[in-house]
Amino acid sequence: MKHPYLAKLLFLLLLACFGLSSEAVAQTGSLSGRVTDSKNEGIPGATVLVEGTSLGSSSNVDGTYSIQNVPAGAQNLVISFVGYTTVRRAVTVVAGQNAQVSATLAESTTQLSEAVVVAYGTQRRQDLTGAVEQISEKQFVKGQVTSPEQLIQGKVAGVQITTGGGSPGAGSQILIRGGSSLAASNAPLIIIDGVPVDNTTIQGTGNPLTLINPNDIESITVLKDASSTAIYGVRASNGVILVTTKKGIAGDVMHVNVSTQHSVATVAKYADVLSGDEFRALVKARGTTGQQASLGTANTDWQREIFRPAYTTDNTVALSGSTGILPYRVSVGYLNQQGLLKRNELSRYSGALSLNPVLLDGALRVNLNLKGSWIDNEFSNQGAVGAAVRYDPTQPITSNAPKYAPFGGYVEFLDPSGNGRLNSLAPLNPIGLINTRRDRSTVKRSIGNVQLDYKLPFLTGLSANLNLGYDIQRGRGTVAVPAAAAQAFNQLGVNNQYAQDLNNTLLEALVKYERTVGPGKLDLLGGYSYQKFQNRFFIFNNNSADGKVFQQPASLTYNNSDNFLNTNVLLAFFGRFNYNIADKYLFTGTFRADGTSRFNPEPFGFFPSGAFAWRLKGEDFLKNSESISDLKLRVGYGKTGQQDLGGNFYPFLAGLTLSDVRAQYQLGDQFFRTLRADQYNPNITWETTSTYNLGLDYGFFGGRFYGSVDVYQRDTKDLLNFRTVAALEGLSNGGTFNTGSLTNKGLEVIANVDAYKSEKFNVTVNTNATFNRNRITKLNNNDSPNDIGQATGGIAGGVGNNIQVNTVGFPAQSFFVNKQVYGQDGKPLEGVYVDSNGDGALNSSDRYRFKSPRPDLILGGGANITYGGANLAFTMRSNIGNYVYNNVRSGSYYDTSTNGFVANANRETLDSNFTNAQFFSDYYVENGSFLRMENITLGYNFGSIVKKDSNLSLSFAVQNAFLITNYKGLDPEVIGGIDNTIYPRPRTFTVGLNLGL
Repeated sequence: MKHPYLAKLLFLLLLACFGLSSEAVAQTGSLSGRVTDSKNEGIPGATVLVEGTSLGSSSNVDGTYSIQNVPAGAQNLVISFVGYTTVRRAVTVVAGQNAQVSATLAESTTQLSEAVVVAYGTQRRQDLTGAVEQISEKQFVKGQVTSPEQLIQGKVAGVQITTGGGSPGAGSQILIRGGSSLAASNAPLIIIDGVPVDNTTIQGTGNPLTLINPNDIESITVLKDASSTAIYGVRASNGVILVTTKKGIAGDVMHVNVSTQHSVATVAKYADVLSGDEFRALVKARGTTGQQASLGTANTDWQREIFRPAYTTDNTVALSGSTGILPYRVSVGYLNQQGLLKRNELSRYSGALSLNPVLLDGALRVNLNLKGSWIDNEFSNQGAVGAAVRYDPTQPITSNAPKYAPFGGYVEFLDPSGNGRLNSLAPLNPIGLINTRRDRSTVKRSIGNVQLDYKLPFLTGLSANLNLGYDIQRGRGTVAVPAAAAQAFNQLGVNNQYAQDLNNTLLEALVKYERTVGPGKLDLLGGYSYQKFQNRFFIFNNNSADGKVFQQPASLTYNNSDNFLNTNVLLAFFGRFNYNIADKYLFTGTFRADGTSRFNPEPFGFFPSGAFAWRLKGEDFLKNSESISDLKLRVGYGKTGQQDLGGNFYPFLAGLTLSDVRAQYQLGDQFFRTLRADQYNPNITWETTSTYNLGLDYGFFGGRFYGSVDVYQRDTKDLLNFRTVAALEGLSNGGTFNTGSLTNKGLEVIANVDAYKSEKFNVTVNTNATFNRNRITKLNNNDSPNDIGQATGGIAGGVGNNIQVNTVGFPAQSFFVNKQVYGQDGKPLEGVYVDSNGDGALNSSDRYRFKSPRPDLILGGGANITYGGANLAFTMRSNIGNYVYNNVRSGSYYDTSTNGFVANANRETLDSNFTNAQFFSDYYVENGSFLRMENITLGYNFGSIVKKDSNLSLSFAVQNAFLITNYKGLDPEVIGGIDNTIYPRPRTFTVGLNLGL
């Protein structure tokens, strides 16, 4: 396949290379030297700037640096690095000569001077008044990382990231402080280089974040409390994640970085089902005559047949530096990742360009960021994962028997009547499901913006900023199934296509004002934001393999168009003030007025916040303390909103739905489609979350032991929730209304320890813990303690069965089950439950609320150990108190009612000996607590063995190295808490090579 977009990336790369070759011909010299610490070890990544100019560089791995084209004469050199004191050196530059300037940096007592990315700017860490946590590239999860959110998995207190399985590009659920919604989105607002991106998943990809190359990311900041998020208003109830990509440094020479990783992934664990011999023995012992006759002679391990060792290669080439006044960074990347499931593969081509010149004698700063990606997906039929668990292991994969010829030779269960048709109740051949389906997609995405920041000349401290951005996605795909395939036999195959377009445009304008007022420094910000999201769906016919329409053509729109467009517009005015008195007393206030096209446009939502921080370390009684290096108390309050209802774009408008082409009225010899009135709510509005936060930042023993503690409460009211309506009250049996409220209360603890520091040997340990308690405090308009609540959590087995419920006084998604009775041997008694209400009957009225998928405690942490050039790092994660409904086990009973086939089952069938389904038994609700070794990485930095000022490092990593749990299923980490055979998470072994020149 030709990729014209790759040619454009190559053009940008060549353009950058040619542009970098120019050298200054004026009267200039150069500067070079080495930046070291107190032990005379080189400090890599230190910033070296010529004061008053845009010239600068960053130090190499051994601490050396070089700056070219420095004007002759007296100059001041400013040398800095995070966690160290800044040093200034005076130097005289002679034209045509090099001046040597080296410096030794002393460790600062804390990391307080570190710049942290926050809403609409940056702040010193010591000036933060809210719950903000920033993870830099050095702290990212290592190894094979395909999607950006995986970089911080287990790294941030209060953030729970759960992937939807092990397929390449699988979607993730990100919850910050427990989530604040029931029916609306619980996803955080994600902002990439100043562009708020759309959380909508586009057709053709499982996770839109996969379209971003993680190798281009410099840091990820998580805003957790309302004092830091309220400035984003109606989209900030679930927290905000700020992604900052890498950029060039003014005055730096050109650096080339080449990174390549090669991985092999294997299945970490298989579902515990019966082998062929075990299954044969079971059927012969308990099966009917017809079932025994259906047995084969093979011993097929269907799971090992559908899975494979999967290979991945991930490569990025980046050029960065500065040419004249133009700092730049340009990168290209290529990822090819095979899935564990056969015929599942993802290929990503990515490019990024960053230009950051400072013009007009420093008055105008320009930030141009462009990112593009092209993803080719091949989706395997994931139905094969469940089929491999259920399909008879005594059957072979293929057969030459004539009865299987209509299905391509794949062994399928046929109707026992002998009519040659498929048995509609039996599972399908797992290998046939994979090999007879081709589902391919191409998804393109481009995110970009230009920010212009201008210091207005008529008032010192006043600047104006304009941010113009976009996020465009295009998804196209095809599905092809041959006519002989069992999975589409009745339709004579499939020959379909799908398409979707997403457009996101942004205009933001703001002004900033900084000056000293009274005893402190005042920062003011005011702005305007306009953002439009457009979602265009395309309509296609459902075709058979030969391209002919199957049954009926697709139902077009009212005006006979093959596509329809949904639009959501957000309009806002916002402001913020920061007041810093003597670096001890810090005040922050924000305000945002938000309007959204999802709701009645007349009223705006108003979202204020306020916070105060007291740096006790700055007080006289602690200023000279040697044991306490930092101590800051924070308190904050604010309101945020939620308006994301997914595909429900206009819930406040009266709407009409056009009937399907199969439901038309005949008038004479013509047929007419009808319009049906839809349920709507003219008074619908946003959810509102009020957050209270009390925090303490601490540092002891010269900053070697530091972290924070936060206590919070988040109260959400006017929940956007579906509720039923009485007959004749509405146009449907239910709709979306603002009914209900819930609360999240929690505690977050972060601890970082520099456990050992010496000239060669260093040990750093980091840990985080989150306790969160979720409770529904109101639901619908019924406060009766006898109200069961709203059923949710659909399961496999039966029709319309739900295993969870939302009830006042309990956590969201609590399991709603019968209490199992056990025999003297400790085994469950089939169909015997506790009569909870004592009415003498066993039915759904005896069910009770038992546990929740939400963990009581989330732990994360790791360590970084270095000895000379060697490095060992690991990251671990743990959830404690989360429960999982094992839907695989609950479906494991011996069913004598099947005719002509028997489905394989979990080993549970031999333990419980059930002969009927017991889906609602609490026997299947298991403790899913776990400890996972997310990543172990061993590396060695060879330094400048290739050439002077170069850097070569080699690493070996294992992801998902081990999992400790008592859960009997495949994996206890399941989105929503219902395990129904997920695509297994792989164990991945990665070798990486990084070369910097």
